Amino acid sequence: KVILALKKAEVDSKGAAAAADALQTALRYLGYRSRSEAEVRHYLHQRGYLPAAVESAVGRLRSLKYVNDEVFARDWALARAQGTGYGPRRIDQELRSKGISQSLIRDTLRETFDQVDEAGRAKRLLAKRFAGAALKESKTRNRAVAFLQRRGYSSKVIFDLLGYSIEED
Repeated sequence: KVILALKKAEVDSKGAAAAADALQTALRYLGYRSRSEAEVRHYLHQRGYLPAAVESAVGRLRSLKYVNDEVFARDWALARAQGTGYGPRRIDQELRSKGISQSLIRDTLRETFDQVDEAGRAKRLLAKRFAGAALKESKTRNRAVAFLQRRGYSSKVIFDLLGYSIEED
């Protein structure tokens, strides 16, 4: 019984060391930019940490408020909408790829695009990208439509902006 107790204590100390190491690895990963919980989990699994160590590290990060999906999603969406001019569809796709839940994405996009004028932003992007180009020419208008679609703007915004008939999403 004494030997079993010693082996169990040895296993527990190895688990605690692995959890502490996983936490340090996660903190270094978060040092570059904020991340979603799913990104941190994926990173730690990629590095070969056991699920128990990953759960322990993520739980500790959550309790220290270093990982918060709601704050991450809001900051990411606002930065992408204002900084790069991405529309709601593009941001939705990016947040999904980062493991954010669909309900949180929906709420975040609603909140973000209440603060950002989507049509105004699309118009500024067109003015910057197609400065001096005659948007009356078919080829140029098609390029403008494709540009705005890649940026994640809806057909409604594009139609209203260009007066161009395209099929509804």
